[in-house]
Amino acid sequence: TTPTGDFRIWIKLRYTRMKGGSKELGTYYDLPNVPYTMYFYNEAIPKYRGYGIHGAYWHNNFGQPMSHGCINMREADVAKIYEWAHPPSTNSVTHATKESPGTLITIYGVAPKN
Repeated sequence: TTPTGDFRIWIKLRYTRMKGGSKELGTYYDLPNVPYTMYFYNEAIPKYRGYGIHGAYWHNNFGQPMSHGCINMREADVAKIYEWAHPPSTNSVTHATKESPGTLITIYGVAPKN
């Protein structure tokens, strides 16, 4: 499930490869070129947990649980948020800094049951 609460975007990646899960459990994934990725964190959810908002080219079932806790969006929609959110994009990888902290995001609610 996607964690709830207040978070900050700590890094923005124009494209990234996402890999994880377990082959034994049938949850393994290897997705190249995931677009407009914005990873977020807070004190309870550290950066290494890998929660993010990103485009999803591999499905059209938005609004339903489809990932390992990330927020999947249509590429055209997430591109607008990516350009709007801080830190401002300067290249293909942009880190938040003290001078340019990441946008504060609030995630609330309960995901629908599968």
